[in-house]
Amino acid sequence: MQEYTTKSEASDFFQEVKDLFAQTSKQFQDTDKKFQDTDKKFQDTDKKFQELRTMIGQLGNRLGDFVEEMVRPAVVRLFRERGFDVRQVLREITAYDDQGQFVMEVDLLAVNTNTAFAVECKSRCSADDVSEHLDRLSNFKSCFPRYRDVQLFGAIAAMVMPDAVARYAYRKGLYVLAQSGDTIVIRNDDQFRAKEW
Repeated sequence: MQEYTTKSEASDFFQEVKDLFAQTSKQFQDTDKKFQDTDKKFQDTDKKFQELRTMIGQLGNRLGDFVEEMVRPAVVRLFRERGFDVRQVLREITAYDDQGQFVMEVDLLAVNTNTAFAVECKSRCSADDVSEHLDRLSNFKSCFPRYRDVQLFGAIAAMVMPDAVARYAYRKGLYVLAQSGDTIVIRNDDQFRAKEW
């Protein structure tokens, strides 16, 4: 340790140390402020991402509504052309359990006296969407006992229907409805045999 010969030298040294502590303290305060500013920016960015997610969700809902509105009138025409006298199309029918908890929702239900078509509508259909609809159809009559005595068929409709997904749905006994130009068509051929649930 350095020895100081005069009181003045010692005082100068302690002043330098004091100044260094003051500078260090100021730097820590500046750094802390920068961290706080960065944290606020992260919070602002996170808030903007949440808002964006909400907007995308709302857009997805609107797109889903658009698809349903395109498919709804087409369902009547298409199934009548196949010999089913569809008289009513119900939109977004929902089932709840005894505790009032949501169980399932069907986008469109086309019905006449003794036949019903549960239609799932998607903007872009995937194999998972088809599998989920098959599960929905398996549970439909227990969730909607009013329709337990009807012939129940399933259909999947989409604006974008990849060929592999359409083949999968076809093989599982579903009607495949897809956009073709400015209209909706059934892509199932004359050899198709619909599965009844």
